[in-house]
Amino acid sequence: MKERIRQLLEDALPLVDLDSDFLFSELDSLGVTTILMTLSDEYGIQLDAADATPKNLKSLDSLVAMVENKLKAV
Repeated sequence: MKERIRQLLEDALPLVDLDSDFLFSELDSLGVTTILMTLSDEYGIQLDAADATPKNLKSLDSLVAMVENKLKAV
């Protein structure tokens, strides 16, 4: 799953360093929206503004964890 998310986000946000430990600090509002929409569409989950927290968007690993948690809740 991690590699699929990396691939999706590299395509959608080519200028963002997905290996950063502070991914959230590299994102503007459009970047955050792009991540939420891309992951929602790919995995058929509901992601909204409440999910756009620094904790969830801290790193690629935290994005994977957020998606996995949403999939478990469905």
